[in-house]
Amino acid sequence: MSSEAPPARSGFFSRLRDGLRKTRDSLVGKIEAVLSGTAVDETKLDELEEALLASDLGPAAARAVMESARGAFYRQRVATVEGMRALLAERIAELLVVPAVPPRLPTAPPLVMLFVGTNGSGKTTTIAKLAKRSRDAGETVLLAAGDTFRAAAIEQLQVWGKRIGADVIAHQAGADPSAVVFDACKAAVARQADRLLVDTAGRLHTKSNLMEELKKIHRVIARAVPGAPHETLLVLDATTGLNAVVQAREFHRAVALSGIIVTKLDGTAKGGAVVGIARDLQIPVRYVGVGEAPEDLQPFDPQEFAAALFS
Repeated sequence: MSSEAPPARSGFFSRLRDGLRKTRDSLVGKIEAVLSGTAVDETKLDELEEALLASDLGPAAARAVMESARGAFYRQRVATVEGMRALLAERIAELLVVPAVPPRLPTAPPLVMLFVGTNGSGKTTTIAKLAKRSRDAGETVLLAAGDTFRAAAIEQLQVWGKRIGADVIAHQAGADPSAVVFDACKAAVARQADRLLVDTAGRLHTKSNLMEELKKIHRVIARAVPGAPHETLLVLDATTGLNAVVQAREFHRAVALSGIIVTKLDGTAKGGAVVGIARDLQIPVRYVGVGEAPEDLQPFDPQEFAAALFS
């Protein structure tokens, strides 16, 4: 199995910074408003904590950041906008560092990646972008159209498959998603495909429970490919803010996530939710997306994210 192509990070920092503009303007603007004028005191620090909460960091993350801010203020007299901004960026970067458990690499192909998330999160597009990355690295890739409850999702994945040169295993709309996934696993094994990327429904149009359906798919994959899925990734829409934490917790209970992909950071002032997700759930953020182009989805770097947020 060929290794994944090194990410093309040249220029991505500027795109990440541009993508975080709304969040940065909201968060840093509030920080500067709090710290300007009169001398910083306990009241100002409370206002600073409120500013962090308003940026969707979440209560626990905001408190963790403020513990450092208060300590630096009282011990080191850090009271300037520049000094506090640097301190906050450093602390947020620390909170974003979540040790990632290395994926269980298969002894024989395929490496199976299961993608979950609600409708509208950008899941299908994200799968296509990661599939293209693998194809560019010379890998053979198979896609499974497991979201059988939306004909548009099947069609979208098939269009992407043709575009990037990856076969798509699909049944007709309304078919049993587990049957599609089972067939895709068998096809990937028979063809010795390097990777199998599995799309799943984000909402069911029946009385079935979504999380139970995802558990079923997970079991089907494990039976068809021993040791799989090797990665289970949740795709989250950044515009949902702190609601993303609730989503992530529910999906994690159902299928034990190995990582999170955050999309649409360029369309929201709620990018601070990324900090809350990492801090509260201790699930590593693996990729972030700031646009529609394939190169706008890149591996997540905590220091880079924090620097882009405050620069």
